[in-house]
Amino acid sequence: MSNMNQPAYRRVVLKLSGESFCRAGERGIGMDEVAHVARQVVGAQKLGCQMALVIGGGNILRGAQFKEGHADSIQEATAHYMGMLATVINGLALQDAIESLGADTRLMSAIRMDGVAEPYIRRRARRHLEKGRIVILAAGTGSPFVTTDTAAAQRALELEAEILLKATQVDGVYSDDPKKNPHAVLYRELDYNTVRERNLRVMDQTAIAQCMEHDMPILVFNFHTEGNIERAVRGERVGTIIGKKAE
Repeated sequence: MSNMNQPAYRRVVLKLSGESFCRAGERGIGMDEVAHVARQVVGAQKLGCQMALVIGGGNILRGAQFKEGHADSIQEATAHYMGMLATVINGLALQDAIESLGADTRLMSAIRMDGVAEPYIRRRARRHLEKGRIVILAAGTGSPFVTTDTAAAQRALELEAEILLKATQVDGVYSDDPKKNPHAVLYRELDYNTVRERNLRVMDQTAIAQCMEHDMPILVFNFHTEGNIERAVRGERVGTIIGKKAE
């Protein structure tokens, strides 16, 4: 275990779902929830960890919600682009919340919208991180039919992060949905193959495959617990760690 005042990781990519921007069961943006995330992110960054955040947009709009009953009016690719734009709205809210705490940020979008965000350029993003700025990565990969989970895996690899942190609303990866099955077992450690074979709902299969191919560890943990993002960055035992099978 690392020194309590030192990060275990030099650089991380943190995946935040759209649901982290609103109260449970609600939609839209709740600034209390955004402020909660911002405080934790800034606390983790102050430890000396370079932080890049990949954000979802499901609190505002999910592309999948247009699959049924609207096929003639909105194409699925268009719906995915709409979802990407929703992540930019979340990014703007999180950017202001983080900067109100005195930290420097850069909002970067995979879809160009120069009036509100920088275009995502890998080398520029790395330079921002090296300068101590918290980088918020919006609009997924900029392509339809790709989830923000896969975008997070891709950015973690591109930016040479040491770990991909997946913030969720439960304490880690369970054998079943803990909200429906009280006997569901919490796993502390898993390997990529087990996640794929058991179809455990961690991230989508493409994201898992990318991390597996390039040996990018994933830590799944509950961001609702105050201080958990800092604990994750310090290398404390929170949530479920996913990596290659131990020899």
